[in-house]
Amino acid sequence: MGIEPGRLHFSWISSAESTKFVDVVNEVTASVKALGPNKNFLKTEAKVA
Repeated sequence: MGIEPGRLHFSWISSAESTKFVDVVNEVTASVKALGPNKNFLKTEAKVA
C-alpha cells in the first residue's frame, strides 16, 4: 500500500518566488482534489477486537 500516483509533488521554489509558490500550491491542490479521496486510506468497516 502506498501513495497513489498524482498525490505527491515536488517543486523547487526560491524564497524570492512568491508568485511561483502560489501557482504551484494552486496546481497541486486542484490536481489532488480532482483525484478525490485516497482509496488506500479509507476505512470500509471498523475492526472489532
